[in-house]
Amino acid sequence: MSVSILAMHGWAGDSRGWEPFAAAAGARGWTWQSLNRGYGSLPACGADWDLAGRRRVLVAHSLGPHLLPAALLAGADAIVLLASFGQFLPPGRDGRRLEAALSGMATALAGSEAGEAEAMLSRFLAEAAAPQPLSRLNATILETPLSAAGRRLLLDDLTLLAASRGLPAALPADLPCLVVEAGADRIVAPEARELLRRERPAAAVLTYPEAGHCLLDTPVVPDVIAWIASL
Repeated sequence: MSVSILAMHGWAGDSRGWEPFAAAAGARGWTWQSLNRGYGSLPACGADWDLAGRRRVLVAHSLGPHLLPAALLAGADAIVLLASFGQFLPPGRDGRRLEAALSGMATALAGSEAGEAEAMLSRFLAEAAAPQPLSRLNATILETPLSAAGRRLLLDDLTLLAASRGLPAALPADLPCLVVEAGADRIVAPEARELLRRERPAAAVLTYPEAGHCLLDTPVVPDVIAWIASL
């Protein structure tokens, strides 16, 4: 099977996190394109579908589906959702707790001190990597000082995160879908994961019970590649 894959990272991420996936896809002769939002030192980078008879698969982490242009979503033949959600803020107490946390993060990003924003992002990335240490991430946007433009973009996308009320409308509802859950996720609440399963009831669901939001120390790369190969 000939496959074209587009991958979108989540909030406060960048395209370098996809390197193991890209290598595994390349070993099968598939094309892989990693989009980049441009929060840190790497410039923003878009992509387009390779329409030369290839199966078109989206792979997105966390907020990733909400960051993709409607045309790319509409053109997909299948999608893989990694540690993702439709609605980030679930109803009830957990939703209110997360809403308060997002408000504090927004305040840090909107402030005049870059150091405050970077300290907040360091705490967020540590929670995303947990239960593994932050040092296990192969790269982060904090390796260089965060620019004012990067902070504004992070703030805009944090607002998008809080406003999410389901997967983007441009994403076809009947696509083959793999939902990969992190059982020890400290970013996406269990209720938000449940809402995603309800939104995509026909999806295949793969859960790593001990994994955190970044899915470190899991066989996620071969498992996702095998699912795509099974389409």
